[in-house]
Amino acid sequence: MKKVLLTGFEPFLHYTINPTAEVVKQLHGQSIGQFEVCGKVLPVQFSKTWEQCHVHIEEEKPNAVLMLGLAAGRYKITPERVAINCADGEKDNEGIVKQDEWIQSDGPDAYFSTLPIRTFVNVLQEKGLPAEISNTAGTYLCNYIMYQTLHYFKKADRDIPAGFIHLPASHELALEIGNVPSFSQQDLTEAVSIMIQHLSEA
Repeated sequence: MKKVLLTGFEPFLHYTINPTAEVVKQLHGQSIGQFEVCGKVLPVQFSKTWEQCHVHIEEEKPNAVLMLGLAAGRYKITPERVAINCADGEKDNEGIVKQDEWIQSDGPDAYFSTLPIRTFVNVLQEKGLPAEISNTAGTYLCNYIMYQTLHYFKKADRDIPAGFIHLPASHELALEIGNVPSFSQQDLTEAVSIMIQHLSEA
């Protein structure tokens, strides 16, 4: 059976809940379509996020990598089209702030996702789950880990589908922070499961 590395993030900033971590925990060890899910929760730290993800890639040797992040305020599930070579934004969980920094000084300006993001959006919509392609992963840790992963596979000449999906807030998080669109945790987990089922179309 093939293996997919599924990553989410720990809580960060003022969010005490991160629904992506819950999705990862719920799907870890499951068999979905052609894939066995290896779920890992990453730290929200520029100094450790890619380091840990790289270790997981080398240890698990996945056939695909699907990374998840929280975009509280978005009202749809949004597979990301592109990651840019820029680190910027609010402080991470170590208090580190990046501003206008290259992620890789010798890297290209951007990488496109190698996941079947149009298929993802189409099948989610068919299942009644709001989704659309996003053209900006921001400049925070989500963009950072997407860029680092795609850069690594490109440099290593490894043809492994990889990319990033932003999830809206869960109902639990919305109740905590207020005034944001939200999905049930069950629907978020189901959406990711559906996308894993269609990874073979990359």
